[in-house]
Amino acid sequence: MVVWDATAEGDGDGGDGVRDEGAAGSGRGGGTGGGGDAPRAAGQGADTDAGTVSGGGAGEADAGWVRDVLDRPGLTAGEREILRVLGREDDPGSVGSQIVVSLGASIIEGRMRPGDDLNSVDLARRFRSSRTPVREALAILEREGLVEIAARRRPRVRTLGLAEVREIYELRAELYGLVSRRIVLHCPDRGLDELRAAQAELESAAAAADLERYFWLVVGFRNMEARLAANETVRGVLDSVGIRTLQLRHLSLSLPGRVETSVGDHRRLLKAYVDRDADLASALTRSIVRRGLAAVEGSGWTGFSG
Repeated sequence: MVVWDATAEGDGDGGDGVRDEGAAGSGRGGGTGGGGDAPRAAGQGADTDAGTVSGGGAGEADAGWVRDVLDRPGLTAGEREILRVLGREDDPGSVGSQIVVSLGASIIEGRMRPGDDLNSVDLARRFRSSRTPVREALAILEREGLVEIAARRRPRVRTLGLAEVREIYELRAELYGLVSRRIVLHCPDRGLDELRAAQAELESAAAAADLERYFWLVVGFRNMEARLAANETVRGVLDSVGIRTLQLRHLSLSLPGRVETSVGDHRRLLKAYVDRDADLASALTRSIVRRGLAAVEGSGWTGFSG
Protein backbone atom coordinates (compact mmCIF):
# COMPACT_ATOMS: atom_id res chain seq x y z
CA MET A 1 0.00 0.00 0.00
CA VAL A 2 1.31 3.48 -0.86
CA VAL A 3 1.60 5.73 2.18
CA TRP A 4 0.51 9.30 1.48
CA ASP A 5 1.44 12.33 3.54
CA ALA A 6 -2.07 13.54 4.24
CA THR A 7 -0.89 16.77 5.81
CA ALA A 8 0.48 17.97 2.48
CA GLU A 9 -3.06 18.59 1.25
CA GLY A 10 -4.02 21.09 3.96
CA ASP A 11 -7.21 21.31 5.97
CA GLY A 12 -9.17 24.45 5.21
CA ASP A 13 -12.46 24.91 7.02
CA GLY A 14 -14.54 24.84 3.89
CA GLY A 15 -12.44 22.51 1.77
CA ASP A 16 -13.34 19.13 3.20
CA GLY A 17 -16.30 18.31 0.99
CA VAL A 18 -16.22 15.45 -1.50
CA ARG A 19 -14.87 16.51 -4.88
CA ASP A 20 -14.70 14.68 -8.19
CA GLU A 21 -11.13 13.39 -7.89
CA GLY A 22 -12.02 9.88 -8.97
CA ALA A 23 -15.16 10.14 -6.92
CA ALA A 24 -17.55 7.27 -6.58
CA GLY A 25 -20.18 6.65 -9.22
CA SER A 26 -23.84 6.92 -8.38
CA GLY A 27 -25.92 4.15 -6.91
CA ARG A 28 -25.05 0.55 -6.05
CA GLY A 29 -22.84 -0.92 -8.66
CA GLY A 30 -21.51 2.48 -9.78
CA GLY A 31 -17.76 2.74 -10.27
CA THR A 32 -15.72 4.03 -7.41
CA GLY A 33 -12.69 5.06 -9.34
CA GLY A 34 -9.10 3.99 -8.79
CA GLY A 35 -9.52 1.03 -6.44
CA GLY A 36 -12.09 -0.77 -8.58
CA ASP A 37 -13.94 -1.84 -5.45
CA ALA A 38 -17.38 -0.66 -6.46
CA PRO A 39 -20.38 -2.02 -4.60
CA ARG A 40 -22.25 -4.50 -6.77
CA ALA A 41 -25.74 -3.82 -7.99
CA ALA A 42 -28.55 -5.58 -6.22
CA GLY A 43 -28.87 -9.06 -7.65
CA GLN A 44 -25.30 -9.24 -8.95
CA GLY A 45 -22.56 -11.46 -7.62
CA ALA A 46 -22.83 -13.92 -4.78
CA ASP A 47 -25.94 -14.14 -2.62
CA THR A 48 -25.08 -13.47 0.99
CA ASP A 49 -26.57 -13.79 4.44
CA ALA A 50 -25.49 -11.03 6.81
CA GLY A 51 -21.99 -10.97 5.42
CA THR A 52 -21.49 -14.63 4.47
CA VAL A 53 -20.92 -15.47 0.81
CA SER A 54 -23.33 -18.24 -0.08
CA GLY A 55 -22.34 -18.47 -3.73
CA GLY A 56 -25.78 -18.91 -5.21
CA GLY A 57 -29.40 -19.84 -4.64
CA ALA A 58 -31.42 -20.17 -1.48
CA GLY A 59 -30.87 -23.91 -1.21
CA GLU A 60 -27.11 -23.69 -0.82
CA ALA A 61 -26.99 -22.26 2.70
CA ASP A 62 -26.88 -24.71 5.59
CA ALA A 63 -27.39 -24.77 9.33
CA GLY A 64 -23.87 -23.41 9.88
CA TRP A 65 -24.72 -20.01 8.43
CA VAL A 66 -25.05 -18.40 11.87
CA ARG A 67 -21.56 -19.39 12.93
CA ASP A 68 -20.11 -18.20 9.63
CA VAL A 69 -21.84 -14.86 10.12
CA LEU A 70 -21.13 -14.24 13.78
CA ASP A 71 -17.83 -16.01 14.39
CA ARG A 72 -15.75 -14.77 11.47
CA PRO A 73 -12.57 -13.45 13.12
CA GLY A 74 -11.34 -9.89 12.87
CA LEU A 75 -14.62 -8.14 12.06
CA THR A 76 -17.45 -6.82 14.18
CA ALA A 77 -21.01 -7.81 13.33
CA GLY A 78 -21.64 -4.27 12.11
CA GLU A 79 -18.63 -4.45 9.79
CA ARG A 80 -19.84 -7.75 8.35
CA GLU A 81 -23.29 -6.28 7.72
CA ILE A 82 -21.84 -3.30 5.86
CA LEU A 83 -19.68 -5.58 3.73
CA ARG A 84 -22.78 -7.59 2.86
CA VAL A 85 -24.99 -4.61 2.04
CA LEU A 86 -22.33 -2.98 -0.13
CA GLY A 87 -21.29 -6.23 -1.81
CA ARG A 88 -17.67 -6.01 -0.68
CA GLU A 89 -17.31 -9.44 0.91
CA ASP A 90 -14.72 -10.49 -1.67
CA ASP A 91 -12.54 -7.43 -1.17
CA PRO A 92 -12.61 -6.50 2.51
CA GLY A 93 -8.92 -5.62 2.60
CA SER A 94 -8.78 -2.85 0.01
CA VAL A 95 -8.22 0.63 1.40
CA GLY A 96 -11.60 1.79 0.10
CA SER A 97 -13.41 -1.10 1.78
CA GLN A 98 -11.48 -0.57 5.01
CA ILE A 99 -12.55 3.06 5.18
CA VAL A 100 -16.20 2.39 4.29
CA VAL A 101 -16.49 -0.52 6.71
CA SER A 102 -14.68 1.18 9.60
CA LEU A 103 -16.64 4.42 9.36
CA GLY A 104 -19.96 2.72 8.66
CA ALA A 105 -19.60 0.33 11.59
CA SER A 106 -18.55 3.15 13.91
CA ILE A 107 -21.76 4.97 12.98
CA ILE A 108 -24.22 2.09 13.26
CA GLU A 109 -22.58 0.75 16.43
CA GLY A 110 -22.73 4.17 18.08
CA ARG A 111 -19.03 4.99 18.38
CA MET A 112 -19.60 8.00 16.14
CA ARG A 113 -22.58 10.17 16.90
CA PRO A 114 -24.90 12.11 14.58
CA GLY A 115 -23.38 15.49 13.83
CA ASP A 116 -19.77 14.37 14.35
CA ASP A 117 -17.35 15.89 11.83
CA LEU A 118 -15.61 13.61 9.33
CA ASN A 119 -12.30 15.33 8.56
CA SER A 120 -10.83 13.89 5.37
CA VAL A 121 -7.27 14.86 6.35
CA ASP A 122 -7.53 13.08 9.69
CA LEU A 123 -9.15 10.08 8.04
CA ALA A 124 -6.48 9.91 5.34
CA ARG A 125 -3.79 9.98 8.02
CA ARG A 126 -5.58 7.28 10.01
CA PHE A 127 -5.87 4.95 7.02
CA ARG A 128 -2.47 5.93 5.56
CA SER A 129 -4.00 6.83 2.23
CA SER A 130 -4.59 9.82 0.02
CA ARG A 131 -7.80 11.79 0.48
CA THR A 132 -9.31 10.38 -2.72
CA PRO A 133 -10.39 7.00 -1.28
CA VAL A 134 -11.62 8.84 1.81
CA ARG A 135 -13.85 11.03 -0.35
CA GLU A 136 -15.06 7.98 -2.26
CA ALA A 137 -15.91 6.21 0.99
CA LEU A 138 -17.80 9.22 2.31
CA ALA A 139 -19.76 9.47 -0.94
CA ILE A 140 -20.76 5.81 -0.64
CA LEU A 141 -21.84 6.28 2.97
CA GLU A 142 -23.82 9.37 1.96
CA ARG A 143 -25.77 7.26 -0.55
CA GLU A 144 -26.47 4.75 2.22
CA GLY A 145 -27.89 7.51 4.42
CA LEU A 146 -25.16 7.41 7.07
CA VAL A 147 -23.25 10.58 6.14
CA GLU A 148 -24.37 14.05 5.03
CA ILE A 149 -22.24 16.22 2.78
CA ALA A 150 -23.14 19.90 2.45
CA ALA A 151 -21.49 22.52 0.27
CA ARG A 152 -18.55 24.31 1.89
CA ARG A 153 -18.82 22.22 5.05
CA ARG A 154 -17.06 19.14 6.27
CA PRO A 155 -18.99 15.89 5.92
CA ARG A 156 -20.78 14.82 9.08
CA VAL A 157 -22.48 11.78 10.49
CA ARG A 158 -26.06 12.15 9.32
CA THR A 159 -28.83 13.12 11.69
CA LEU A 160 -32.03 11.09 11.65
CA GLY A 161 -35.32 12.63 12.71
CA LEU A 162 -38.27 10.79 14.19
CA ALA A 163 -40.51 11.61 11.21
CA GLU A 164 -38.03 9.97 8.83
CA VAL A 165 -37.69 6.98 11.15
CA ARG A 166 -41.44 6.48 11.08
CA GLU A 167 -41.45 6.63 7.28
CA ILE A 168 -38.65 4.07 7.07
CA TYR A 169 -40.37 1.69 9.48
CA GLU A 170 -43.62 2.03 7.54
CA LEU A 171 -41.80 1.14 4.33
CA ARG A 172 -40.01 -1.79 5.99
CA ALA A 173 -43.29 -3.13 7.36
CA GLU A 174 -44.94 -3.17 3.95
CA LEU A 175 -41.91 -4.62 2.17
CA TYR A 176 -41.46 -7.37 4.74
CA GLY A 177 -45.17 -8.12 4.41
CA LEU A 178 -44.48 -8.75 0.72
CA VAL A 179 -41.38 -10.79 1.59
CA SER A 180 -43.37 -13.03 3.94
CA ARG A 181 -46.10 -13.55 1.37
CA ARG A 182 -43.55 -14.53 -1.27
CA ILE A 183 -41.86 -16.96 1.13
CA VAL A 184 -45.17 -18.74 1.75
CA LEU A 185 -46.03 -18.90 -1.93
CA HIS A 186 -42.64 -19.58 -3.50
CA CYS A 187 -40.03 -20.73 -0.98
CA PRO A 188 -39.19 -24.45 -1.21
CA ASP A 189 -39.19 -26.62 1.90
CA ARG A 190 -35.38 -26.53 2.10
CA GLY A 191 -35.62 -22.76 2.55
CA LEU A 192 -37.98 -23.25 5.48
CA ASP A 193 -35.39 -25.62 6.96
CA GLU A 194 -32.93 -22.71 6.92
CA LEU A 195 -35.42 -20.56 8.79
CA ARG A 196 -35.98 -23.34 11.33
CA ALA A 197 -32.23 -23.45 11.99
CA ALA A 198 -32.17 -19.66 12.31
CA GLN A 199 -35.07 -19.75 14.79
CA ALA A 200 -33.26 -22.36 16.86
CA GLU A 201 -30.27 -20.02 17.12
CA LEU A 202 -32.57 -17.16 18.15
CA GLU A 203 -34.07 -19.30 20.89
CA SER A 204 -30.61 -20.27 22.12
CA ALA A 205 -29.33 -16.69 22.26
CA ALA A 206 -32.49 -15.53 24.03
CA ALA A 207 -32.21 -18.32 26.60
CA ALA A 208 -28.60 -17.29 27.27
CA ALA A 209 -29.67 -13.62 27.63
CA ASP A 210 -27.05 -12.75 24.99
CA LEU A 211 -28.54 -9.53 23.63
CA GLU A 212 -25.75 -8.70 21.20
CA ARG A 213 -25.80 -12.12 19.61
CA TYR A 214 -29.59 -12.15 19.55
CA PHE A 215 -29.72 -8.78 17.82
CA TRP A 216 -27.39 -9.78 15.01
CA LEU A 217 -29.16 -13.12 14.64
CA VAL A 218 -32.42 -11.20 14.12
CA VAL A 219 -30.68 -9.09 11.48
CA GLY A 220 -29.46 -12.32 9.86
CA PHE A 221 -32.96 -13.84 10.03
CA ARG A 222 -34.38 -10.83 8.21
CA ASN A 223 -31.61 -10.97 5.62
CA MET A 224 -32.34 -14.64 5.05
CA GLU A 225 -36.06 -13.93 4.58
CA ALA A 226 -35.26 -11.27 1.98
CA ARG A 227 -33.05 -13.72 0.08
CA LEU A 228 -35.59 -16.55 0.22
CA ALA A 229 -38.30 -14.23 -1.13
CA ALA A 230 -36.31 -14.13 -4.39
CA ASN A 231 -37.06 -10.52 -5.29
CA GLU A 232 -33.76 -8.68 -5.65
CA THR A 233 -35.39 -5.26 -6.08
CA VAL A 234 -37.18 -5.56 -2.75
CA ARG A 235 -34.04 -6.96 -1.16
CA GLY A 236 -31.96 -4.01 -2.33
CA VAL A 237 -34.46 -1.46 -0.99
CA LEU A 238 -34.60 -3.24 2.37
CA ASP A 239 -30.82 -3.18 2.59
CA SER A 240 -30.71 0.52 1.78
CA VAL A 241 -33.25 1.60 4.38
CA GLY A 242 -32.40 -1.06 6.93
CA ILE A 243 -28.82 -0.02 7.46
CA ARG A 244 -30.00 3.44 8.54
CA THR A 245 -32.05 2.04 11.40
CA LEU A 246 -29.70 -0.57 12.88
CA GLN A 247 -29.02 1.56 15.94
CA LEU A 248 -32.74 1.98 16.55
CA ARG A 249 -33.45 -1.71 16.05
CA HIS A 250 -30.78 -2.44 18.64
CA LEU A 251 -32.36 0.09 21.01
CA SER A 252 -35.76 -1.53 20.55
CA LEU A 253 -34.53 -5.02 21.41
CA SER A 254 -32.55 -3.77 24.41
CA LEU A 255 -35.70 -2.56 26.21
CA PRO A 256 -37.13 -4.71 29.03
CA GLY A 257 -39.13 -7.69 27.81
CA ARG A 258 -38.45 -7.04 24.13
CA VAL A 259 -36.27 -10.11 23.48
CA GLU A 260 -38.91 -12.44 24.91
CA THR A 261 -41.59 -10.76 22.79
CA SER A 262 -39.37 -10.94 19.72
CA VAL A 263 -38.68 -14.66 20.15
CA GLY A 264 -42.40 -15.38 20.40
CA ASP A 265 -43.15 -13.23 17.36
CA HIS A 266 -40.57 -15.03 15.23
CA ARG A 267 -41.82 -18.42 16.48
CA ARG A 268 -45.35 -17.59 15.33
CA LEU A 269 -44.04 -16.24 12.03
CA LEU A 270 -42.11 -19.44 11.36
CA LYS A 271 -45.24 -21.51 12.07
CA ALA A 272 -47.20 -19.39 9.55
CA TYR A 273 -44.47 -20.11 6.98
CA VAL A 274 -44.60 -23.84 7.69
CA ASP A 275 -48.42 -23.81 7.53
CA ARG A 276 -48.19 -21.91 4.23
CA ASP A 277 -50.56 -19.20 5.52
CA ALA A 278 -49.64 -16.16 3.45
CA ASP A 279 -52.16 -13.75 4.99
CA LEU A 280 -51.13 -14.58 8.55
CA ALA A 281 -47.40 -14.48 7.78
CA SER A 282 -47.72 -11.09 6.10
CA ALA A 283 -49.75 -9.68 8.98
CA LEU A 284 -47.34 -11.06 11.59
CA THR A 285 -44.23 -9.66 9.96
CA ARG A 286 -45.78 -6.20 9.58
CA SER A 287 -46.73 -6.35 13.25
CA ILE A 288 -43.15 -7.27 14.22
CA VAL A 289 -41.74 -4.22 12.44
CA ARG A 290 -44.40 -1.88 13.82
CA ARG A 291 -43.90 -3.26 17.33
CA GLY A 292 -40.24 -2.31 17.02
CA LEU A 293 -41.15 1.25 16.08
CA ALA A 294 -43.59 1.48 18.98
CA ALA A 295 -40.84 0.37 21.34
CA VAL A 296 -38.51 3.10 20.02
CA GLU A 297 -41.22 5.73 20.40
CA GLY A 298 -42.09 4.50 23.87
CA SER A 299 -38.45 4.66 24.96
CA GLY A 300 -38.55 8.45 24.85
CA TRP A 301 -36.26 8.66 21.83
CA THR A 302 -37.22 11.77 19.84
CA GLY A 303 -34.72 11.75 17.01
CA PHE A 304 -31.05 12.41 16.62
CA SER A 305 -29.98 16.01 16.64
CA GLY A 306 -26.69 17.46 15.48
